[in-house]
Amino acid sequence: MSDKAVASLITIPADIVCQILDNLTRLQILLSVRDVCTQLNTITDTYYPYQTFTELNHCYNPVVDRKLNRLANALQTNKTLKVLYLTGNDMRAEDAQHFGNALQYNTTLTTLDMQKNRIDTQGAQYLANALQINKTLTTLYLHSNSIGAEGAQHLANGLQNNTTLTALYLSANGIDVEGAQYLANALQRNTALTMLDLSLNKIDDQGAQYLANALKKNRILTTLRLYTNKIADEGAQHLADALQHNRTLTSLDLAQNEISDEGTQHLANALQKNTILSSLDLRWNCIRSKKQKYLKKTFSTTSQRVLVEE
Repeated sequence: MSDKAVASLITIPADIVCQILDNLTRLQILLSVRDVCTQLNTITDTYYPYQTFTELNHCYNPVVDRKLNRLANALQTNKTLKVLYLTGNDMRAEDAQHFGNALQYNTTLTTLDMQKNRIDTQGAQYLANALQINKTLTTLYLHSNSIGAEGAQHLANGLQNNTTLTALYLSANGIDVEGAQYLANALQRNTALTMLDLSLNKIDDQGAQYLANALKKNRILTTLRLYTNKIADEGAQHLADALQHNRTLTSLDLAQNEISDEGTQHLANALQKNTILSSLDLRWNCIRSKKQKYLKKTFSTTSQRVLVEE
């Protein structure tokens, strides 16, 4: 055997390592170089392109070879990524479990986009478990998954103990009246969430009532999106009643529901007493033109914006 020392990663000079890193993408560095050894971690920590690696767009890139799992594992110790986009990656419950585990250790990620995947009830539970521990995530996008009422329950449980998440997007998830009730209960206790998107679900009038009851007690939510939820006049009345008590909500989206002139009048009456709500979207409902003209005239001279069909 030669007496010549065999070169290893530990003994390679930092400048040579940096030259190697120059030929790798930041994702390759994250998945293949980090956590190989302490020396490499020390060098990559001072490598400028890696220091500025704060956002990763990995949308519509379903992968084999378990790259998503490797990415989730890398997140546990990563200290640079703040925004991660994973839309349209055919992610299932198992993938959500890996990222849920990562969120329990990660201390830098603030935005996680997991829209248009196949995350179901079980996947929602993994993410909800993470929300009870994570202290840095502020925005979670879960639009167009398959969470359903039970998944909404898990997320609601996570929200009751979470104090950092400010925006949660749950549109198009098959959430019904039961799911709306779970989330409404969470809103009565949560002290951080300012934006909740429940659009394109099926909460109807009863679900709107649960949310309205929550709005009477909630003091932090500023934006609530409920377009396309089969909400009719009864639900509109419940929400109108809540607006007479709530003093924090500034935007309410009720577009493309089933609200007619009756429900519209309840909302209009509420807005004349509530001056905090600055935007109410009522487009594509069942409002007759005469009532639309009334709304435009009534609120044309106020700071409140009421949107109806042109």
